[in-house]
Amino acid sequence: MSALPARSRLARWAPLLVSAGLAVGATVVLRNVNPYVAGNPLPSCPLYALTGLYCPGCGSTRCLYSLVHFDLPGAMAMNPLLVISLPFLLLMLLNIAGIRPRVLDPLMRVLANPVFWLWVLPGYALLRNLPWAPFTALAPI
Repeated sequence: MSALPARSRLARWAPLLVSAGLAVGATVVLRNVNPYVAGNPLPSCPLYALTGLYCPGCGSTRCLYSLVHFDLPGAMAMNPLLVISLPFLLLMLLNIAGIRPRVLDPLMRVLANPVFWLWVLPGYALLRNLPWAPFTALAPI
């Protein structure tokens, strides 16, 4: 059996390499910039600024800041969906790169389906804006 052409290998590994580079860059920034401090250079959520509603990504910067500083409860308080999704996003990237444990194939089929995310993200946005418990726990603090 012959090896894959270099171009094919690069195309397979490119998403993983780009994501790893972005993760390293974000880690460096979030180790040095505190999003909880007023006047920080990090952007705020435009949807929240315009409407006062939380989008699925609201609290993500503070969530990642907490994760970079090993504060899992703080991260969960900011954006629980992101904390829960990160391991699955890593699995999806590994799947794209060709690292595929067969036992995870059913899970990968669900996660790779855009319809799944078209239900999860708006549903999460709706639930985190409901003003009563237990849904208030989904909103960033």
